[in-house]
Amino acid sequence: MFQNLNVFQTAMALAKHSGLRQALSAQNIANADTPGYRALEIPDFEATLRGSAHHQRATRNRHLHGARPDHVPEPTLRRDSVDPNGNSVSIEGEMMTAVEASRGHGRALSIYRSSLNILRVSLGR
Repeated sequence: MFQNLNVFQTAMALAKHSGLRQALSAQNIANADTPGYRALEIPDFEATLRGSAHHQRATRNRHLHGARPDHVPEPTLRRDSVDPNGNSVSIEGEMMTAVEASRGHGRALSIYRSSLNILRVSLGR
């Protein structure tokens, strides 16, 4: 019964997405001086969820129940400006991405904790 609660699945998907975003940012920063390196990125979580809406299907009138895939998006090459050596990493941009990823992970943990507390109260524990 509690395995299929969408709030937990969404919180887990946000945590995975934030973890991947942080890992890509770290990889980009590590290669900031590598000639010809193209920075990798993934879309933000909202765009990822919106993109998965085509997998939903209506099971009865006025009810939409869809199975959202639990995979994270594939990284793509960043199309921003490129330095003369062919590198597209911006340290300032990566710092902003890392902060956004940290906030997303914190948000996922807060949602998870809050939902767990609601379940505990509803069960009387």
